[in-house]
Amino acid sequence: MEKLNVIIEASARHIHLSEADLAVLFGEGAKLTPKRELSQPGQYLSEERVSIVGPKGTISNLGVLGPTRPATQVEVSFTDARALGIVPPIRESGDVAGTPGCKVVGPCGEVEIKEGVMVAKRHIHITPEDAEKYGLKDKQIVSVKVGGDRGITFGETVVRVSPKFRTRMHVDFDESNAAALAGEMTGEVIAE
Repeated sequence: MEKLNVIIEASARHIHLSEADLAVLFGEGAKLTPKRELSQPGQYLSEERVSIVGPKGTISNLGVLGPTRPATQVEVSFTDARALGIVPPIRESGDVAGTPGCKVVGPCGEVEIKEGVMVAKRHIHITPEDAEKYGLKDKQIVSVKVGGDRGITFGETVVRVSPKFRTRMHVDFDESNAAALAGEMTGEVIAE
């Protein structure tokens, strides 16, 4: 079977807000204002920014991604988490149960989320057509081999299949820097 060479994108720290938290942080009736489309269809970086506060520090000017979600979720790298004084687990997006919380500060108010801070599990968004073509299944764990001066193999990479996706791999900035990823980089998916 043909091997998938997937485009790898570094995902910066960001927050997804619930409608209720958006209203507290930006005012009743507030809506997110799209600034730039992201690689995944329907997802965007908004004009809105917040600060997150942990026991040891604050990260200001944090990007808010849209559209809103059922629960507020903060995705940071381990470097960010240390600066905040938070010890988050590695989780798939949306799996916030049992994660630590933090304070989120916006221009009109602040909220204390009880849970929602995580380091995102590295993952591949893939269309059903590409998944079938390359013999991959939803929730399958694979490795992704990257060449270059700091070649690395990313293990424990979860495959997420949906017709709403564009085929791309997402890693955080710590992972991207470890592999010296710059520009458009690809990695070879190795099924385990």
